[in-house]
Amino acid sequence: MTLTATDARAALYPIGSSVDVADLARDPYPTYARMRTAEPISWVAALGMYYVVRYEHVQAILGDPVRFSVGTEHSTLFDTFGTHMLTVDDSRHEQYRAAFQPFFVPSAVRHAERQIRGHVDCLIDAFAAHKRVDLRHGFASRLPVRTMLSLLGLPLERESDVRRWYDSFEAALANFRWDADVRSTARLNVEAFRLMIQEALDQYRRHPEPDALLSNLANAPTDARLDDEAIQRNALIVLFGGISTVEALILNAVHALSAHPDTLDRVRADFALIPAVLDETMRWSGPVQSATRHVAADTTFAGVELRAGEIVNCMIAAANRDPAKFPDPHRFDISRPGLRQHLGFASGMHHCVGLHLAKLEARITLERLLARLPDCRAESPGNCAPQGCEFRRPPQLTLVWS
Repeated sequence: MTLTATDARAALYPIGSSVDVADLARDPYPTYARMRTAEPISWVAALGMYYVVRYEHVQAILGDPVRFSVGTEHSTLFDTFGTHMLTVDDSRHEQYRAAFQPFFVPSAVRHAERQIRGHVDCLIDAFAAHKRVDLRHGFASRLPVRTMLSLLGLPLERESDVRRWYDSFEAALANFRWDADVRSTARLNVEAFRLMIQEALDQYRRHPEPDALLSNLANAPTDARLDDEAIQRNALIVLFGGISTVEALILNAVHALSAHPDTLDRVRADFALIPAVLDETMRWSGPVQSATRHVAADTTFAGVELRAGEIVNCMIAAANRDPAKFPDPHRFDISRPGLRQHLGFASGMHHCVGLHLAKLEARITLERLLARLPDCRAESPGNCAPQGCEFRRPPQLTLVWS
């Protein structure tokens, strides 16, 4: 009897071929550990892609845009948002990133600190007297939207629209089964977002505002100015990343601290530990599980023959728990040596442009929550663990205080 390609892969990759996506969503780390030992490059039949789970392999692939590219029509990122800085590897990547990068370097981000504190305190004001709040819906899902609207120079009244659009974008980026309804909903919302951006660009050309990112992009010198479509699409991916990472980082950090009360007590006594908390949260329970790449041409990597067009999912969450890089990786330890070497913001030419803004928002959030609600903690942290096989955060986290 002749084996089919599917049968042959199942024989070569028994762990990957038996993966249940629901199990990954609940707790992927035992599966990552088994793969790391037996199938570090593993074919996951349920998703039709390879998983890469060792730190050294993930870092190598993310640093090799020639063999492993982002620019392909088979990418859910491209299918949803089109051409932007995270779906091109050529000179356009440098052009797009150069237009946005100056607004996200540490010196520029520091200028937004007062505004972010204002958003944080305004949101806390709404629930401070209630003794409990659903932190996701009452705070974490709102802060990054408000921050990104302020940064771009868009009205805060669009918060509910952007939040609704964002949820459809997140579903589309995790839509590796290519559900048609998920794709069409996201595309309709992409067009609504682009229209909002275009209206803002037209307004800022008539009435420039030096503090608004969109105004600066609209009125940039001719030799450095992006066309309007490029501004729209890159603003969209910047906004998406600025929401997804921050929301989950806040929730995952609060969950991690609540599940480790000794560490929480240390942080209450010394807010200078908060940056380490955020880095260890990105390593231990990162918001984004993977960075997807596509094989540009037939190649061999780590002894595995990969064909052009195949999908290679670099599981940064698995890499961040690789014991070869981080000893005792399942332990949450803010004193861990080398913890800033995590890959939670990816690496290589496509590393997260907004990482400094994300850390600033999360740091201010923890400072203000702990200062204003001194004994706050997640209620029953064992029941609100992060979930999701692509974007990972608690579906709900109830914060309580006395």
